[in-house]
Amino acid sequence: MESLAEKVVKVLIKKKLTISFAESCTGGMVSCAITAISGSSKVFTLGLVVYSNKSKINVLKIPKNIIKKYGAVSEQVCLTMVKNVSKISKTNISLSVTGIAGPDGGTKNKPVGLVYVGIKKGNKIKVKKYLFKNRQRIYIQKTTVNKSLDLILRTLK
Repeated sequence: MESLAEKVVKVLIKKKLTISFAESCTGGMVSCAITAISGSSKVFTLGLVVYSNKSKINVLKIPKNIIKKYGAVSEQVCLTMVKNVSKISKTNISLSVTGIAGPDGGTKNKPVGLVYVGIKKGNKIKVKKYLFKNRQRIYIQKTTVNKSLDLILRTLK
């Protein structure tokens, strides 16, 4: 059976589109899933792992005040991440991921398993919020990768 990543690469190649990622809590796992597929070099341009707030500010040019006001794990930061990785990469589609993979670091308002995934295609931008109940780090990361790939596929349709 064809994996989600294989489907994504196949559709991107068919439609002659390019893609880029800005990842935080997944640490490059979305980029890894795509680059594991033969032929991905035709469509995959750039993957940034901006794990620290410092890298979000210095590399992705996220304004400090947005991180300070809303926190790194927020719809606002996710939105800015996807807009800015799109500007940097000049790709047709861009995706951003920020969240709390755990097992520590969660709060009452932002529990472990809270993840935001942003996607931009052309001028259309969407940010999806997920709250994964399973609090295991690898589960949260892998599920986020699958949700991201699924979101890319649905955006391409």
